[in-house]
Amino acid sequence: RPYTACHVILRKGDDIAMVLRRNTGWRDGDYGLPAGKLEYGETFTEGAIREAAEEAGVVISGSHMEFTHVVHRHDEDNDTFMDWVDMYFVASEWQGEPHNAEPEKSERLDWLDINNLPENIVPPQRTALLEIAKGSKYSEYWEEN
Repeated sequence: RPYTACHVILRKGDDIAMVLRRNTGWRDGDYGLPAGKLEYGETFTEGAIREAAEEAGVVISGSHMEFTHVVHRHDEDNDTFMDWVDMYFVASEWQGEPHNAEPEKSERLDWLDINNLPENIVPPQRTALLEIAKGSKYSEYWEEN
């Protein structure tokens, strides 16, 4: 049974908000979107709204969240095999100024040009952002170590 995660794209023009990960044990030093596992009983939209509040300190109404992409992802880490379904949403409006709301897990929040992203983006998120830019609603990301 796959894990489910929600990812939020806070977008202002060509810039998107991304946090620089640290102290998490996974992809530290990489930029990532506000994202996380869906909690029991949450809808995808509720999970995305919660993650945006927890990681970027913003309040988003469900009517301002638009589904944009889904990824079926597989990670292989040593003897652990993990399948994921990643749901991506774009927020058109929010309350509050996006900031690093989890300093224990992120070094900072930066606005990055979606057309000129740095190399250190969480790889499956980079792939999803490229697919979203092409107008794709579905992609697959298979990572084998």
